[in-house]
Amino acid sequence: MKVELISIGDELLIGQTINTNASWIGSELALRGAKVSHCAVIEDQKEAITNALDLALSRADVVILTGGLGPTKDDITKYTLTEYFNTELKINKDVLARVENYFAKRNRKMLDVNIQQAALPESALILNNELGTASGMLFEQDNQTIISLPGVPYEMKHILSTSGFDFLTAKYSVTTLFHRTINFQGIGETYIAEKISEIESSLLQNNVKLAYLPSPGTVRLRFTSNPEDKQIKLINSSIEKIVQLMPIHYFGEGSIRMSKVVGEILLQQKVTLGTVESCTGGEISREIVQISGSSEYFNGSLVTYSNDLKMNLADVNPTSITEFGAVSEEVVTQMAENGKKKLNVDYCVATSGVAGPSGGSEEKPVGLVWICVAGPSGVSVKKFNFGDDRARTIKITALTGLNMLRCMLLKINN
Repeated sequence: MKVELISIGDELLIGQTINTNASWIGSELALRGAKVSHCAVIEDQKEAITNALDLALSRADVVILTGGLGPTKDDITKYTLTEYFNTELKINKDVLARVENYFAKRNRKMLDVNIQQAALPESALILNNELGTASGMLFEQDNQTIISLPGVPYEMKHILSTSGFDFLTAKYSVTTLFHRTINFQGIGETYIAEKISEIESSLLQNNVKLAYLPSPGTVRLRFTSNPEDKQIKLINSSIEKIVQLMPIHYFGEGSIRMSKVVGEILLQQKVTLGTVESCTGGEISREIVQISGSSEYFNGSLVTYSNDLKMNLADVNPTSITEFGAVSEEVVTQMAENGKKKLNVDYCVATSGVAGPSGGSEEKPVGLVWICVAGPSGVSVKKFNFGDDRARTIKITALTGLNMLRCMLLKINN
């Protein structure tokens, strides 16, 4: 099954919105044995849509369009497709009832433009959208399939996951591939590759694909093969070996977040957590509270960005700041230890650094970060340099602090 993707929207072309839809669809289709051969990003104009469709249908079995299905006048995809497939718009009673229910649940007035979202091409198979008002549409033509989806990522993912992918895999008889993904923090892809070179060679010899997927602070390893017993066993045994090689850096499988892994350990051990943050400005706390149920183990945070607050809220000794500076082992250790007492928690993570891009010096360059984790048995404190990109430094610092906490909780020597 050869697939082409068409992403519709001026906001994509001008860089206002990142095209995450295409990457997600491509990844999901690859796991189902389908190949995305081309991806186009076009403006929300009739001629652009029809030209892109003509070209895609000359080469592909399946074309998936995202975007341009909203209630406003500048969303014209539905009207263009209705004309393209020589059909007519008709109010779909089931969809209209669902749209009415959507607004009733939210106690919002339903406008005429919202009613028009139930006007759908008569020849299309309608793919229900339980999360929004714009339905997905599926057209079949000469053994080819065209699927049009809303551009809102969580709505698009829901529609494909609940109906679109099932339709495609059944019609085109593609084989779903076996895959596993494992996650690492605090180690780069080249260092991982060096450590597992022999294992990787064995995988490649047995037609198992290994992909390195880096992002700020983490690297994911994705293993993919045909669903054959021999290859599955090889992947599983290889993962066991890799995890044993890097226990400090391995933190979980699949799409799991570091904060969820840490949260589960805190729950299991029935202990509590707090943070005292300077350069991260609450980023660690934000990560923690992304997880439902985090109130069971997370007491709260002190964001002590200024020196005054470090002294007044976290009881940092003024002499330590004068002598060593706010970005120092001495200060961050006091932040963690005193925060543990102030917040009445078992563990406390503290950060202090120079996030940049300004504020650095020869002695304390931009990217310099000190992280300390204080627990019942003492502290773990480390110095890092995460580079001169502010957002990246903050993100990596938060992940690193959580991983240091994970290692302390599990008594892994890091």
